[in-house]
Amino acid sequence: MENVLVVGVNTRAVACSLKRRGYNVYSADYFGVVDISPCADQYKSFLGQTPGRSCGQFTNTFQSKAIEELASEFVDKADKIICLAGVSPEHFPRDKVMGNYQVQEVDDKYLLYQKLKNKFQIPDTFKVSSIGEAYEIAGNHLEKNFILKPRNGSGGYGIREFNEEAQNVNNDLILQEKIDGINLSASVLATGGECKTILSSQQIIGDKNLYQREPFGYCGNITPYTDRKVNKNLMATSEEIIQDLGLVGSCGVDYIFKDNEIFLLEVNPRLQGTMECAELSLNINMAEAHLEACQGNLMPVSRPVKFAVKMIVHSKTRSRTGDLDLPDVYDLPAQNVIIEEGEPVVTVITADEIRENALLKAHSTLEKVYNNLNPV
Repeated sequence: MENVLVVGVNTRAVACSLKRRGYNVYSADYFGVVDISPCADQYKSFLGQTPGRSCGQFTNTFQSKAIEELASEFVDKADKIICLAGVSPEHFPRDKVMGNYQVQEVDDKYLLYQKLKNKFQIPDTFKVSSIGEAYEIAGNHLEKNFILKPRNGSGGYGIREFNEEAQNVNNDLILQEKIDGINLSASVLATGGECKTILSSQQIIGDKNLYQREPFGYCGNITPYTDRKVNKNLMATSEEIIQDLGLVGSCGVDYIFKDNEIFLLEVNPRLQGTMECAELSLNINMAEAHLEACQGNLMPVSRPVKFAVKMIVHSKTRSRTGDLDLPDVYDLPAQNVIIEEGEPVVTVITADEIRENALLKAHSTLEKVYNNLNPV
């Protein structure tokens, strides 16, 4: 059986999908969750979780280079490498990477805007180098509100409102028109020659009930999105975008839906955070679907059979973890470690044939999780 190396911020979901298909799995990631252990034959993690000690703040301690260095031990053993959010595929052997290799023009949100602005509807986006320049642009568009967004990065980290309190504007940021609407995403499988949108979802962004500290931070998904008219447009547009960019494998496209229009926000040229919802809704193995697409084969995918809900739970206050090994709870931290306020604790994933039931299950599990966090 082939050896597959998975590298990224959190590899647990992909590692477990690969293990279910019988692969030998190697993993290098940031969080080092407890439930990676049954799914990876060998693994290394940047975050050493020690009882009684803090796991720190992700934005202060995360380094993609550190994860790539951890992965270097497994590169020679791997037949295939899957790169997830947080690492660059270009730092690994091209002949082993399963997915898109040169992704800078997609990951850089300003370069993506420049490439697609004349073909698709995208919020106005400006490259800025100083606070004065940002104020000047905003002053010329008084009818619009703006956000400051990192040119690179994922998960909504670092995005903030642009207002009179804004500061520290530099070349790593863009000024983007803020559009208030429903956050949607599409999951697309592509071979390079053909592609198919297999699922749409509503994203959970900056949810205060999940104590996400980042105002635009990714908190999960609800799949599928059920508005047929919107879905038809979403699916067709997503396929056009992925084809235009020449991407392969499992890719995601993020939008804002407002006033019967969809506005392209970002493209994720890799397996996305929605993959477990996709697996539950579509009854497929997304890691296998990704590998097949990278090798030129589009896996047959049926219509959704269930609703799935994913919620990333963040800590209300600085807390010590209790026993979080509960049904429908994943990405488990070690017991008795300290999670800082606003940092991710676990992921709750539920499914049901009725949307409201899936949501009720998720909220019930959410309550149990918070009952097992002890304020420090």
